Amino acid sequence: MKRPLEGIRVLDLTQAYSGPFCTMNLADHGAEVIKIETPEKGDQTRGWGPMENGYSGYYAYINRNKKGITLNLKSEEGKQIFTELLKTADVVCENYKVGVLERLGFSYEKMKEINPRIIYGSISGFGLTGDLAPRPAYDIVAQAMSGMMSVTGFSDGPPCKIGPSVGDNYTGAYLCMGVLMALYEREKTGVGRRIDVAMMDTLFSVMENFVVEYTIAGKTPHRAGNQDPSIAPFDSFRAKDGEFVMGCGTDKMYGALCGAMGKEELASDPRFLTNLARCENYGELKPMIEAWTTTKTVKELEEIISGLSIPFGEILNIPQAAEHPQTKERNMMWDVYQPGMERTIRIPGTPIKIHGETDEPQKAAPLLGEDNVNIFGALGYDADAVAALASKGVI
Repeated sequence: MKRPLEGIRVLDLTQAYSGPFCTMNLADHGAEVIKIETPEKGDQTRGWGPMENGYSGYYAYINRNKKGITLNLKSEEGKQIFTELLKTADVVCENYKVGVLERLGFSYEKMKEINPRIIYGSISGFGLTGDLAPRPAYDIVAQAMSGMMSVTGFSDGPPCKIGPSVGDNYTGAYLCMGVLMALYEREKTGVGRRIDVAMMDTLFSVMENFVVEYTIAGKTPHRAGNQDPSIAPFDSFRAKDGEFVMGCGTDKMYGALCGAMGKEELASDPRFLTNLARCENYGELKPMIEAWTTTKTVKELEEIISGLSIPFGEILNIPQAAEHPQTKERNMMWDVYQPGMERTIRIPGTPIKIHGETDEPQKAAPLLGEDNVNIFGALGYDADAVAALASKGVI
């Protein structure tokens, strides 16, 4: 069965993480993604660890299933080649600082003149408008300025960055959604769209209850560790031999937990009778729960609590998560032979499981300029012309 995005060509001018995360998801499901890199240097992530034989595992993961060419967009010949590629493309994605493509002569208006069907998607730190638009950003800046760091960590500690770069991958996912929406609309109108996704906007949009706690309740949310600010008990807890998390999202779940603890009276205690009351008096409730959980192992608690249909999870480290039976059952680790490393590596697979679609990598990440001959050959450049472009530094 064909992949859903087969026949869609994406010109991928992105680098680092946010943009490549978007185009990786498009490539995973059949789009022909042509990664365009700077001659000789390539994407900055080619130097990001872990490294093996001078090749980046980070780059290999985030650029699987893509083709790769090099092109100097500052050269006139490079601009001409990009113009010819635009005529063949459905989508252009980039995450340069705002204004870079415009200065190179490729504004959205110019792209529309070349190809009215083109969909042009951008990721930036702060969007295309406002005083901050020209500023560069990495994930940590978006986490700081969206308010996310202010509510992450424990109350007696400093603001804390979330471990993975959620400002990058979540923004990449939003751009991917925007591209798919624009492709759907183009089926009806025949015309492309400009898509503008900002990292700060993205993280602000996923702040969940924290923003409405301010706008509706007039509160300034604070750091509370692993405790959910709106549900209790919904937290991490100590066991005899480790730690785990659970969440009682309803009064029924909380009542079942009280029964399992042999503390039925806590279910009718006025301090804990409703979810709101439990949140307000959580400082008293948690020690009572841990007085019970610390008498049992994580596995014993998993059997008891999961048996009550209360969401439960052991806190796993990365090796444990990667080798977990559920990770294997869901085929969330892919094996791919990676040129450069000259061996098969294991990388996270796609979480988007489309029934009938083969759930495996189509190809490894490209070596720098790996597809120059084929891509430029399709534009009419023979082997001698490609060699001449290379000698002049255009590719």
